[in-house]
Amino acid sequence: MAPVLLQLAVLGVALAAAALILISFVAFITATEMPHLQRHEEEKFFLNARGQREALPSIQDSPTKQLSVVVPSYNEEKRLPVMMDEALGYLEDRQKYGSDKVRVITLVKNRGKGGAIRMGVFSSRGKKILMADADGATKFPDIEKLEKGLNDLQPWPDQMAIACGSRAHLEKESIAQRSYFRTLLMYGFHFLVWFLCVKGIRDTQCGFKLLTREAASRTFSSLHIERWAFDVELLYIAQFFKIPIAEIAVNWTEIEGSKLVPFWSWLQMGKDLLFIRLRYLTGAWRLEQTRKVN
Repeated sequence: MAPVLLQLAVLGVALAAAALILISFVAFITATEMPHLQRHEEEKFFLNARGQREALPSIQDSPTKQLSVVVPSYNEEKRLPVMMDEALGYLEDRQKYGSDKVRVITLVKNRGKGGAIRMGVFSSRGKKILMADADGATKFPDIEKLEKGLNDLQPWPDQMAIACGSRAHLEKESIAQRSYFRTLLMYGFHFLVWFLCVKGIRDTQCGFKLLTREAASRTFSSLHIERWAFDVELLYIAQFFKIPIAEIAVNWTEIEGSKLVPFWSWLQMGKDLLFIRLRYLTGAWRLEQTRKVN
């Protein structure tokens, strides 16, 4: 009996190794080079308050504002107005952010959440850049917590630092409200993030993140993933470049209307996590210390 079990164990290990080699090969040959930020002609401009077309700036320009807020939006006509009213009301009370409020960048094609945020980041004017979701799940005054977390990381190497909003402190409450299946998916995803890509950050997916301009330029110029798992690659890149990261607890409320389909979206993100790791390991994707945005 023992020899049979030994043979089965050896066969299992061999099959697992063959599967890993096959997946690595697929990940390598399907990898694309660094996606270029190619704008369609219509994406190079925005309409100003007078209804005239005005050229968008570049993140390589000197900042002209203290803060830029990037909000990706796709079919968000119900949730976005509520979020924008709260955000603008808060920011207008902080007069140092000025009154040049909103610029809308209309994308010709759907680039995914990560691709849309990158377009916004590369057109930003602020010394600091905040990513915020259109659903308004995190209340805007919590930016003060991120600012404090960012300041606590000083001195910033090469002026780079990131503060990530986190819902990890709400995990027990969320588990009580979720089904066992969704809880299992959540734990599985967290394990894959930790095992394959990002160590030390409990919540990589909160959409409330504050970056210095230099950190945003360095990380987003190296980003490949453009859909839901882009946050994980963003933080993977940040840890590679040794950019200091603070994880800050924020208030968060579940808002109806999420476009994530629990099983299929998590499956897609799991595949993206595996491919992120394999593509960097095999050299299909490379990170360069001196990469600049073109």
